[in-house]
Amino acid sequence: MEVNKRSSSLSDGKIRMMQGAILALALTIFLGNLMMWVIMPTFTYYQKWVPVLVAATNSTFFDIQGPIMMNFTFPILFIAVLGCIYVHLEKKKSDIVTSSYCKKDWLKILKKPNIIKPLGIVTWIELFFLAMFIILCVWYFSAFVYFHYSTITTYAATKGVEVWQARIDRLALVIGLSGNICLTFLFYPVSRGSSILPLLGLTSEGSIKYHIWLGHMAMTLFTIHGLLFILFWAVSGRLHEMLIWDPHYISNVPGELGLLVGLIMWVTTFPAIRRRMFELFFYTHYLYILFMAFFLLHTGMFYACIMLPGLFLFLIDRYLRFLQSKQKVRMISARVLTCETVELNFSKIPGLEYSPTSVMFLNVPSISKLQWHPFTVTSNSSLESDTISVVIKCEGSWTKKLYDVMSLPSPVDRLDVSVEGPYGPASTHFLRHDTLVLISGGSGITPFISIIRELIYMSSTLKCKTPEILLVSVFKNSSQLSMLDLLLPITGTPSGCSSSLDLHIEAYITRETEPAPEKPEPLRTVWFQPNHSDTPITPILGHNNWLWLAAIISSSFALYLLFVGLLYQYYVYPMDHGTNKVFPYHTRALFNMLFIVASIGIAASAAFLWNKKRSARETKQIQDMADSTKSLNSLLAYADQELESLPQQSLDKSIKTHYGQRPDLKRILLEVKGSSVGVLASGPKTLRHDVAAICSSGLVENLHFESTSFTW
Repeated sequence: MEVNKRSSSLSDGKIRMMQGAILALALTIFLGNLMMWVIMPTFTYYQKWVPVLVAATNSTFFDIQGPIMMNFTFPILFIAVLGCIYVHLEKKKSDIVTSSYCKKDWLKILKKPNIIKPLGIVTWIELFFLAMFIILCVWYFSAFVYFHYSTITTYAATKGVEVWQARIDRLALVIGLSGNICLTFLFYPVSRGSSILPLLGLTSEGSIKYHIWLGHMAMTLFTIHGLLFILFWAVSGRLHEMLIWDPHYISNVPGELGLLVGLIMWVTTFPAIRRRMFELFFYTHYLYILFMAFFLLHTGMFYACIMLPGLFLFLIDRYLRFLQSKQKVRMISARVLTCETVELNFSKIPGLEYSPTSVMFLNVPSISKLQWHPFTVTSNSSLESDTISVVIKCEGSWTKKLYDVMSLPSPVDRLDVSVEGPYGPASTHFLRHDTLVLISGGSGITPFISIIRELIYMSSTLKCKTPEILLVSVFKNSSQLSMLDLLLPITGTPSGCSSSLDLHIEAYITRETEPAPEKPEPLRTVWFQPNHSDTPITPILGHNNWLWLAAIISSSFALYLLFVGLLYQYYVYPMDHGTNKVFPYHTRALFNMLFIVASIGIAASAAFLWNKKRSARETKQIQDMADSTKSLNSLLAYADQELESLPQQSLDKSIKTHYGQRPDLKRILLEVKGSSVGVLASGPKTLRHDVAAICSSGLVENLHFESTSFTW
């Protein structure tokens, strides 16, 4: 046994060395790419490097676009490939060693939360990178202004306008270029299955706020960019230029249409509209397709090269999500609670693994064909190898309709459901803490269900020492206490799990001063009939999905370069150099968009079909088991017995309920013992902010804060 542990440790050590080398290489490549962004708006770039690039276009290599694209796009895509390898190695590491590794967090000070009203809860690390990004934008703006204003007299004479008018024109151009920097990073946070975020230790749901920040900055700059150009055209008597679609330079009409589409999207993202009319926000956000199309037609590929890698990775992720969403998954059962909450249990193949706090997106066509909603996965991939579960609380029209369907006296025996995901962190580090304090409000308890089940698996199956857990749950009324019954899975709970896990639950009921006189109704389980058209949830790219993603990124970009190279070799280059005609800019942009979509479609479809064929046998075996009436009846009997088993009774004994009061969070956190205390908060914004303020107050040094909320 000791030899196996030692060899496993050595293996993990080698993996960490490889991951360290990947991180160092990725950082070096990114810094080199960042230098190109810094150099681009300077005289050195235009006087030294641009002539070199222009000289390169004398060959048949596809125009000046080729070298620019390789400078800005290839490094980022290469980092994405390195990230795929990094995350693949992360999955190979021993769970115990990974979780217990490095108990002392050297970045503790930088991870301290701060409450900044416009931004919410941010850490010092996030503030540092936000400041660096703003500095980059300011440098980009100031360098371009200095560059263009240095020749403003000559430019004004060429344009036939006064100098002050030409300054407005150049200022509008520079602000648009600065907005392009924001657009460059806009798509990374919403690429749910991309490797860039895990490489940085981020998750897609936790990075949504970065997408929101970048979106506001980009649209502010693009709006000023458009208004300044309209002002310039008005004061110089050139309003007719608003209707120009120049085939050989920047086209104004698609830029104006793109700005109009962007403003529609932007307005619906503000909380006052998004929270009251979520469907309007959701549907208008699909206009990003038109926005990007008009943007590329407006600028051409030359100015779009800097933001192309983010868009390229997003399109790969979006197409893979589309392929996964076309499959109807098998729903095994639903546990219905009286507090308008339902737990949905889906069939999955045993090879689908995910980490606690992962998120899965659901679509139910009978409720809405277009709407997709994120829900936290509450099951554990090791404890429940054949099922995956999500808990849904009624908090909107979509969830209310779903609950009504499940809570009918005679519920439906089958429901069409499509899923995307699950998406989550590459690894977790709960074992590095001596104590875990989980503070939730209402439905915010759902991420903690997966954490507790993960620790149940570690303590009961792996016989690993787990931290002491204090769960502080705040509910409005006593009927919501039934959500605590979901802490244990419907099947597969090991006997004696509660005794091996040091779990204490403090439940607070804020709107009732005493227990309800009537006995709460027990959980009601609804079982669904299997259907041949339904399939278990499988990894979209198989068990080695990250390696397949690396192959898709590499091959699709190679195909794109091949397509564009052939176009320029046999069509664009002969026209530009052999005739008096010039190949139109907007036509080049259209061809580039077509080639991007085609190359991604070919590479991703091939990888998807190959893995679908390989997983078909495993899927067929699971479907055959589901079709067996005998197997279903035995599962029903086992589940009924499980709900009355010792683990559930033991869990009830660990719950202490307080009526008519709210938790004294400051007292609770200051009294927690342990050299390292992990504090996780999930629920309403005020609750998360209060917990973050206590952890950052400096009254104690052993608190490590993490927020787990998902905010659209």
